[in-house]
Amino acid sequence: MSTAAAELTSGKGHRDENFPVASLMIAPRHRAVVLAFYKVARLADDIADHPSATPDEKLSRLAGVESCLTGLDDEVPPAAALRRALAERGLTVRHTLDLLEAFRRDVVKSRYADWAELMDYCRFSAAPVGRFMLDVHGESQTTWPASDALCAALQVINHLQDCGKDYLDLDRVYVPLDSLAAAGLGVAALGAESADGALRGVFTKLTSRIAGLLDEAGPLAGSVRDSRLALEIGVIRRLALSLNRRLARRDPLCERVHHGKIEALTLALLGAGGVLGSRLGLGRNPKVGHR
Repeated sequence: MSTAAAELTSGKGHRDENFPVASLMIAPRHRAVVLAFYKVARLADDIADHPSATPDEKLSRLAGVESCLTGLDDEVPPAAALRRALAERGLTVRHTLDLLEAFRRDVVKSRYADWAELMDYCRFSAAPVGRFMLDVHGESQTTWPASDALCAALQVINHLQDCGKDYLDLDRVYVPLDSLAAAGLGVAALGAESADGALRGVFTKLTSRIAGLLDEAGPLAGSVRDSRLALEIGVIRRLALSLNRRLARRDPLCERVHHGKIEALTLALLGAGGVLGSRLGLGRNPKVGHR
């Protein structure tokens, strides 16, 4: 299984992602387990997105990852390493198993009827990442709703940035079908060289929904106890706000939406600075509990 899984890897690493993964803002004692989690997520993502493997092959290999995570064997080294790292820290494997459910859905499901169905997908594809990070840092589960909102926003931003590529390369559409239909469009519109006015209108309405999620996530940085985690949350939210505004103005089918390195660094500093100033001046959010 380990050899078979390796054959489906993309070679993409944590430094290639759109948002920070185990950045220097995270305390060194946490980075190893965070990277172990990322490696399993990256492996499962690569399996689900492989261009030539059959659905049955993909599901079989994802099942192999799950078997290793649950301790039935040690056939997938990254999964075995994560299982041991979680056990050493007394952390649950539940978040990783939830994430695997999203990758199974990617194999068998390529369309989402409406926003509610997309949010249900994000419950498995995005929320487990934030919940895992909060658990690693010993934060209260009262922080989960705001974290879920932030993670869902990040996921949909990624979907919109890559909507043309996902459709053309994977025949996968995360733009809700009812949003397209309301604009008189079908999924084929995502394969055009550029978005017409109707499709741009669809994107604009979706960025409004994303903005709502980012508003829900606003209290998160102030509600966590760990200052370094709070800084990372502030950075990620600031990057997401910027990307979402850019998606409202630019055409992801033909224009660059991703940040350049200098731009991302500037936004990161602004995000971290905002959180630091808030924590020094206002303290934690009294409405969110701590354990």
